[in-house]
Amino acid sequence: MTEDLPMPADTRRPAFGAGRVLIVVYGVFAIAATARAGYQLIAKASEAPLAYTLSAFSAVVYIVATIAIAHNGRRLRVVGWVAVGIEMLGVLLVGTLSMTHPELFAAESVWSGFGEGYGYVPLVLPFLGLAWLWWSSPRRLSQVRS
Repeated sequence: MTEDLPMPADTRRPAFGAGRVLIVVYGVFAIAATARAGYQLIAKASEAPLAYTLSAFSAVVYIVATIAIAHNGRRLRVVGWVAVGIEMLGVLLVGTLSMTHPELFAAESVWSGFGEGYGYVPLVLPFLGLAWLWWSSPRRLSQVRS
């Protein structure tokens, strides 16, 4: 059994440089997906329940990812990895299904067509999020400096 190594102290600000831009983009997507899903579920939920539920789910994922990426804490960093991983799986799965089985999606969701309605940003964003989480990892940075 391996021991968990303590997480090194991280005295950096929660986000810097490219991280701030990434947080803003995630925040914009969190707001956009929440507004879209809220309207869809309130005004026309019966028209396309699967797509609108997926929009609501993606909104929650973007909100959680935004908060987790903006924070350097150990637990939220794990939450960030999970949220962005779910985001990546979601956009790849929903994108593929919306192309191969369009009859399942009576309306578009944020992840439909790999995010084509949003300029494919939903397809690229999880890759950037995972790269940021890896690149900004306090544990990795402390090993590089040693």
